[in-house]
Amino acid sequence: MTCGGAAVAGIIPRWEWRTFGPGLGAAEAAFAGLVSGRVEESDELYLLSAAGANVKVRYDLMDIKLLREVDGDGLERWEPVMRRGFPLPAAEVPRVFDAFGLPAPVLTRDAYTLGQFLAELVEPSGAAWAVRVHKRRRRYTLATTMAEVADLEVGGRAVRTIAVESEDPSAVLAAVRRLGLDGQLNTCYPRGLAAFMDAAPVRYGVIDVGTNSVKFQVGERHPDGGWRAIVDRAELTRVGEGLGERGAIAAEPLARTVAAIAAMVQEARRHQVGAIAAVGTAGLRIARNRGEVIAAIRARTGLGVEVISGEEESRLAYLAVRAGLGATEGGLVVFDTGGGSSQFTFGRGPQVEERFSVDVGAVRYTERFGLGGAVGAGVLEEALAAISADLARLDGRPRPDALVAMGGR
Repeated sequence: MTCGGAAVAGIIPRWEWRTFGPGLGAAEAAFAGLVSGRVEESDELYLLSAAGANVKVRYDLMDIKLLREVDGDGLERWEPVMRRGFPLPAAEVPRVFDAFGLPAPVLTRDAYTLGQFLAELVEPSGAAWAVRVHKRRRRYTLATTMAEVADLEVGGRAVRTIAVESEDPSAVLAAVRRLGLDGQLNTCYPRGLAAFMDAAPVRYGVIDVGTNSVKFQVGERHPDGGWRAIVDRAELTRVGEGLGERGAIAAEPLARTVAAIAAMVQEARRHQVGAIAAVGTAGLRIARNRGEVIAAIRARTGLGVEVISGEEESRLAYLAVRAGLGATEGGLVVFDTGGGSSQFTFGRGPQVEERFSVDVGAVRYTERFGLGGAVGAGVLEEALAAISADLARLDGRPRPDALVAMGGR
């Protein structure tokens, strides 16, 4: 993506990454261990439009940055193209409206004060609007990058934003990972402020890398706490194909899985999610090359995948059922079956009493007993006996008041 305009002399464009709260707690501890510069406070006026350029007034200067490039990791390279004081000469006004993506209005003055510029040119356009922002920010140095934590007051409401920038995009990505924010998506000031002012519902993406399929959901959280699914689908990638025999994830299943995840990350960005959480389950838990797999996913998508334990997987399944069904009476058992394992959670109301994972999954038995096609009665009996033995931990338990099963494809 490129925009017109001449660069400000002596200023080198930098690659930038920024995120807006909530969900920035992981970075707080990282910043606590760094030496910071002094706190700076300023009152700024952002001029927003559909074009998305970074146009603001700070210290009585019209300050414009244009987006020159977006790389494959979602980093943005912004270039300063104007820093002019007020009164703003009429000859400079068309450059400002070009950044707005609007034709310049008819000019009746040789120069405009800020008040005149807003009242006579911006407000009548109806396509650009002013947002007053009070900033309280502190800067840090992380290796070769500059990081900033800023607390903003916008329209009587507060929000925090964290930014990292450098001339080297790889250094920006490394700093973002060090801060534990690689699940957050890059959101520049114009987009972040526009969403904050609109009080738009916050969107999040979730990617679940299972043994047989990769599940993907984008959900929108509303002020009342409710959720609406924007995207909910799964893609059959069979990352665990041959895993039982080799003990490692092979190149072809890995390539299929990485490609699917890359497409999901791009789709999540199109839906302007604030963050993506990615987890791996049974297939990644047992693969001896899981480190290489996680590195391959990160290299292609910029996304870190957290491999969770079977116990954590079962706990999350229980919470999902509770969130979906609401309050339940008596004992509740939830089991989540997948390609490589099944998780069982026993609870009563919101209280989890016991949870565990067993190696019972569709892919495991399909490959072990050749169940991908027709089999004889003897093979079927052998498979059923193996499943029964692997589920022996359930024997002798009392009947629950409610049983909920869940699983992907």
